[in-house]
Formats: sequence, C-alpha cells, structure tokens
Amino acid sequence: MTRIDAIGFAAELAAHAQRHGPVTIGLAGAGQMGTDIVVQAALMPGVRIGAIAASRPIRPLEAIAMAGHSADTGSIVTTDAGIDQAIEAGRIAITDDLTALTRAGRIDVVVDATGSPEIGTLLALESIRNGKHIVMLNVEADITVGRHLAAEARKAGVVYTGSAGDEPAATLELIALAQALGMDIVAAGKGKNNALDFNAVPADFEEEARARNMNARILVEFVDGSKTMVEMTAIANCTGLLPDVPGMHGPAATLDNLAQILCTREDGGILSAAGRVDYTIGKGVAPGVFCVVKPRHERAIERMADLKVGPGPCFTLTRPFHLTSLETPLSAVRAVMYGRPDMVPLDRPVAECGALAKRDLAAGQILARIGMEDYRGYALTWADGRARRALPLGLAEHSRVTRPIRAGELLTYDNCAPDESLNVTRIRRALDAADTVFLPGA
Repeated sequence: MTRIDAIGFAAELAAHAQRHGPVTIGLAGAGQMGTDIVVQAALMPGVRIGAIAASRPIRPLEAIAMAGHSADTGSIVTTDAGIDQAIEAGRIAITDDLTALTRAGRIDVVVDATGSPEIGTLLALESIRNGKHIVMLNVEADITVGRHLAAEARKAGVVYTGSAGDEPAATLELIALAQALGMDIVAAGKGKNNALDFNAVPADFEEEARARNMNARILVEFVDGSKTMVEMTAIANCTGLLPDVPGMHGPAATLDNLAQILCTREDGGILSAAGRVDYTIGKGVAPGVFCVVKPRHERAIERMADLKVGPGPCFTLTRPFHLTSLETPLSAVRAVMYGRPDMVPLDRPVAECGALAKRDLAAGQILARIGMEDYRGYALTWADGRARRALPLGLAEHSRVTRPIRAGELLTYDNCAPDESLNVTRIRRALDAADTVFLPGA
C-alpha cells in the first residue's frame, strides 16, 4: 500500500505522541461500545487503552483478543497501583474497581461506556475528583445530571465531554458550521436508524439482537424511540434548540424534502418556530444527522441553490454517517491534547427527557431499566417538564410506582418515587431544588 503522510489532526496526534507518549485511556464498560473502543484504539497511532473496568474479566479479555493483542496482554488487577504497573509493562489492566481506574496515575482520560445513569455519574465524579478528563459515551447520565458534572469538571480544571461519533456530537458539528457561516438554525437532529415501534419489548427482538450481536434490551432502547428522545434532549441542552411538540414530530421526511418539512409554517413546513430539535423516519437520512438552515441573504440562498444543496429558502446540511464508538477516542485525545470538549451541556437546560408508560403499571411496582417493558423516553421542553412534574428518564430505573399509571401516561413525581439511595437521584434533586420555579417532591 502506498504510504501517505499524516495530515491535520492525525499529524498533531503523532507529534503529541512523539513528545509525550500515547494518550492512555481508562475504559469503563466492555459491552458492544466498549469492545469497539478497544479495537479502534489498537488501530490508532498515538492512542492506547491502559485499563478496562468491568464487573467480570471475560468481556475485556475477549475485546483485547479481538483487537489483535497477544494472549498475555490482559492483566487482571485490583488496585490503582496494579493498573499503573500493568501499563508500565505494556499490558492492559483489567479491574472490577471503577474507582481504581480513576485513581491510576498512568491513565490520562476516562471513557464511560456503561450506559447506566448511576454508574456514569459516580464514574464521572470520581474521575474529576482524581484530576482525570471524562468522556461520556453515556447520554442517559448526561441529560440527567450533566450540567452538574460539567460544572464540577470546570472547577477541577479538567474536561467533561460527550463523545465524538455519537449522533448529538455529530449534529453539533453541523450546527457549529452553520453558526460560523451566520446562518439561522431552523432545525437539527437525526435520521432514525431502526424501525420505530413505541411498544417494543425485548422478548420480541431476541432473534434480531442475536443476529446483530447486541443485547435485546439495548436494541429495544433504540427501537422504542428512547435513545432518539435522549439524544435530541442532549442536543437541545447543548444548544438551546427546543422540541417543537412533546415527543417531537418525527416526520417521514427524506433527504430530498427534509428542509421543506422541518421548517417553519411560514416557509411551508410543520414547525411552529425556528430553532427546534427533531428526527425523521424517512429514507435517506439515517444513519446520518442533519441541520436545516436558512441563509440570511438572498445572494447566499441563490448560491446554495445553484450549488444543488436544495431549492431553498431552507437547506439541509447533512453528515451522512456517524461512527459511534469508533470516534470516541478522538474526544479522549482532544481532551488531553487541547483541554477541549466536543460536547458540553449548558448551565441551564431547555429540554427534559421524561418517560411514558408502555403498559399499565401498578402501585408498588419497581421499574426496570430503559429498554424493558415498563416505559420509554419522551422529549419535552424543560418548562413543560417542570409544569407536568415529569420524572426524568434517568431516574426511572428502580423508581417505585406510588399510584396506578395507565399505558401512555407520563411518569411524574406524583405517581413515581425515584430511588433516593442513588447518587444520581440526590444530585438531580439538588439541581431541581436550585430552580425556584420547580421543586420536585415539594
């Protein structure tokens, strides 16, 4: 193969590694996303996985083998000193102690690939406390208490960031481009990757999950729309864009007509105003993301139409792919090299991701995880969520139903009690209590 010299960011990473050694990542979680990260880091000059934290060593060992490392690369340890010793010996430490991962001196940056709001919150706080940058491939935790975690990171002088490659960060890239060009942001969001079935349950997707080497619960989190609601809430809370209606529109707009549908009614579309987040189930957009823009000058509109971007006056900027966890190491590297986040929530949120019951729920019932049979995500404006006392999706797991809830009904602080033993619950209560307009449980 012809040798091609590194350019741009790749060249900067190579130069950094030559001066300082590789960026060393501590990874929490070795499921589908975590395994991807282990494999991807092995392919990137200037990056390495230093340690993997998981409840059992089997998945990290499988990921290490899949990445092409030798059989003795994985080293099972129990302490932060053991992690450092393994890294110094050129191995990858495996531990079941998340806090040891954050204390190890040889780790530059921690990546959360657990998907659990509670574990992600604890991991982020411990990483920040120990002076580590934290990359959250855990949007569920971010939309629940991300503003608190970001504030703590700023105080500690480290980076808190969402992950490159995930749809929210990919969408922010387009929004930033449009803003830099002085365009109005009409709408932004994603194409829905999986078929949408609001009533999906794991039992109906076991076969598909096996074929895709996925956990059925995680697959259902995508199919029932929960992940989309979470991701659009994250975009909203990083930008100030709003869900136009509860649950968003989700039209069957294609790449060809997206800018003529997800635009304002004055321009012939369905939105009540510009500055909205939404998604489409139409063909040709997934697995990509989009930003519908409106140039502020007729000359710019004429030029974009001439360049075949669309007929105008609104146009769709699109990134036709997102590489999810394959891009996550880029966020880790940028945090270490530049001290720069790819995605960070605003100090004050504008959107909430609540939950709708998938089935009738009885008083006394303890709710299961996202992607199971009990509930699905549901995006709202922050003001609407406050007014309806919506229970945040990130607090639904382990919540106790306090009064009967009908299928399709919103989970609220009036019909559910979140698990007060969880750190994520206590932090979220403190955040909400600081808001003089809305005091959950008051």
